[in-house]
Amino acid sequence: MRILHLKGTAPYKVNCFLIISDKGRAMVVDPGLEAKRINDLLEENGAELCMILLTHGHFDHVEGVPALAAKWGCMVFLDPADQQETPLYPLPKDLITLPYSEETPITLDDITIRCWHTPGHSEGSWLLGCEDLVFCGDTIFERSVGRTDLEGGDPAKQKQSIEKIKGLGLDPETQLLPGHGPFTTLGNELSSNPYFMF
Repeated sequence: MRILHLKGTAPYKVNCFLIISDKGRAMVVDPGLEAKRINDLLEENGAELCMILLTHGHFDHVEGVPALAAKWGCMVFLDPADQQETPLYPLPKDLITLPYSEETPITLDDITIRCWHTPGHSEGSWLLGCEDLVFCGDTIFERSVGRTDLEGGDPAKQKQSIEKIKGLGLDPETQLLPGHGPFTTLGNELSSNPYFMF
């Protein structure tokens, strides 16, 4: 398994991740505006895109989905609450998507993704764990968390989600890969993120 990081282009600079299995099949996390760059990377690596995983449904994380889904005919995972066909949540309701499950990991060859529902930034926000990495979308940032003042945001649910994350039993060295900005670790956030210390 290989994981490639695409730092998104301005203005949103969404962190996108391409995960390629040992058999050359791939999944992408939060393609943002990067459909062409993803397709170029897939071609360079001789890989086939099989899955798109979305941490949540905000426009800056999902704009590349229709083009990628049309080209590859791949599965798209998204919480139904974030598929609304609105300016903030633009994915069309007729796009076939699959929901996440906390009980059943997503698997592709040697790749296993664990899933945890973490509403707050949006109702359909999820953390996606792969080995010692967690793709956390806009749920967690370095020493901060995602805003809750947009449609679908809920400060009370965000607090509950943070408590849930603290109770998952993850190693403090677990790498957190947020949807924007620098990477961090769970240990760093437990000790320095004010939202984790209330």
